[in-house]
Amino acid sequence: MWITFFLVTIFCFSMSQAVADYCENVLQECLKRPTAWTRCYEDKIMTCKPRGRFMAGIRQLKVDSLQEVDVSPTHEHRVHIPSSALQRSRGNVPEVEVLVVASVINSSHFKNPQLSVSKSHSETLSYITYIGSALSVVFTFISLIIYICLHRRRPEKTTNLHMQLTGAMLCLHLSFLLSCFSAWLLNEDSPVCLVLGLILHWSLLATFSWTALEGFHLYLLLSRVFNITFRKYLLKLSLVGWGFPTLVAVICAISGVYGKYTLHMRDAKLSNTTAHICWMNSEFPKKHLITSFITTVAFPSLVVLFNACVMGLVVFKLWGIRRGSGGFGSNTGWKKTNKNKGWNLWKDSVKVLGLSLVLGLPWGLTSITYVSLPGIYVFTIFNSCQGVFMFLWSLALTRKPQSNNNSSTDTCQKKLTTSLNNS
Repeated sequence: MWITFFLVTIFCFSMSQAVADYCENVLQECLKRPTAWTRCYEDKIMTCKPRGRFMAGIRQLKVDSLQEVDVSPTHEHRVHIPSSALQRSRGNVPEVEVLVVASVINSSHFKNPQLSVSKSHSETLSYITYIGSALSVVFTFISLIIYICLHRRRPEKTTNLHMQLTGAMLCLHLSFLLSCFSAWLLNEDSPVCLVLGLILHWSLLATFSWTALEGFHLYLLLSRVFNITFRKYLLKLSLVGWGFPTLVAVICAISGVYGKYTLHMRDAKLSNTTAHICWMNSEFPKKHLITSFITTVAFPSLVVLFNACVMGLVVFKLWGIRRGSGGFGSNTGWKKTNKNKGWNLWKDSVKVLGLSLVLGLPWGLTSITYVSLPGIYVFTIFNSCQGVFMFLWSLALTRKPQSNNNSSTDTCQKKLTTSLNNS
């Protein structure tokens, strides 16, 4: 479908013209520069040479700037240029002969450029995903053992939350690998693929549910001055963390959305490839899109947004403590540590980074996958290796907090540090 697009270029005829290519070749040459082809076209179409008397889709006219112009590059397209526009283009200089160029260009050339991933990059990203998920399975299993030992030695609500999140993450990466590899071996109607799709969806929802509960728990620690006294607190969190994903997965299973999902990909060279996974059946696109958007886009986005706000509160509290303010008492105890400001800043940065990973903030990197190939690599590495980062965080929790003085500020700082370490 052709849509009229008139490029009207006006310049003083008295200017010298450089040697240019034939006008019919200008568009193809400029399209080789996809990032700035319109500027190239504007420059070259002014100085190109016509191969014959008439050119299809392009019309060049020498006119007086005091007169109106009607230009028809084709029989179906026409543009009217008033004399006022011609005069303004030349700075209202009277009696200047100008060259008017009008052209018609296919509207498909003006579509927004889409990020294209070549077949080699696609294979590399797949390897990174599989290897990262395999490592996450191993390290989340080890982290789960560490959290169980920590909980037996020092029962704490925060450690219990970490244990639940780690278990959900272990199910997520394990079910993802099984769904990917089983999809190539099983038929679309295979009950095994349906079950794997349900488990994968359930694991994803459980991971984000417990990630949200981690942020909620951290918010309560900070807002209630580290004193949470709700009755059956962990039981209520477990009902939300495991009950909500189970309810959603059962409803989706009854609706029949699970099955083999086939993703069709095409790179810049127009070579077609397909990827299969036991997820949501691609034969029901409308039902799949609605369910997928609500449960894998809207819900995770709300979780990441909430946890990002909690993370901002944590940074504010740390900043207030380092300045000796923020409701934590005087800064007497901190005057002794002025020489270690650089070390304290480094420790706080590591805590913030670790908390960001626990709170699932790397999922927010989804937005950069639409604009750059390096963004896709960063997102893939961070989110496929979640289990590795959780393992490093669990190792940090095995360290006993250093003893502090008995001042009120030291006590509050110790509570905050312990809270951040455990969160």
